[in-house]
Amino acid sequence: QVQLVESGGGLVQAGGSLRLSCAASGRTGSTYEMGWFRQAPGKEREFVVAINWSGDSTYYADSVKGRFTISRGNAKNMVYLQMNSLKPEDTAVYYCGADPIHRPWVARSQSYDYWGQGTQVTVSS
Repeated sequence: QVQLVESGGGLVQAGGSLRLSCAASGRTGSTYEMGWFRQAPGKEREFVVAINWSGDSTYYADSVKGRFTISRGNAKNMVYLQMNSLKPEDTAVYYCGADPIHRPWVARSQSYDYWGQGTQVTVSS
C-alpha cells in the first residue's frame, strides 16, 4: 500500500501561483511513477502531468505546458507541482496518483493504483 497526501491548494487570483505537494508513504523499497490529475465539478478527471521514479522524465498535458512544473524531492517520496500563470479554468480538485507497476500510459487515470484525497485549487478571475 502507498498512502498519498496532497497539500498546498487554495484560492488565488488569475495570474498567480501555487505550489502543490504530494507526500508518499508506505511500501518501503518500492519505486513508482507519480502523476497529477484534476477534476472540476461535473467533469471527468483530467491528466495534468506525470514524472518517473528518477525524476528525469516528465510528461505534461498541453493545457499546462509552460505554466506548470513537476519535480521530485531528493528522497523521491515527495512530488511537487509548481503552478504559475494560473487561469480560472485551472480551478479543480487536484489529485496525485502513484503507479508501482511503471505502466507506459501515464496520462490514463487507470494506470495509477493509489490516490490521495485531493486538494482544492480555486482561481478567481
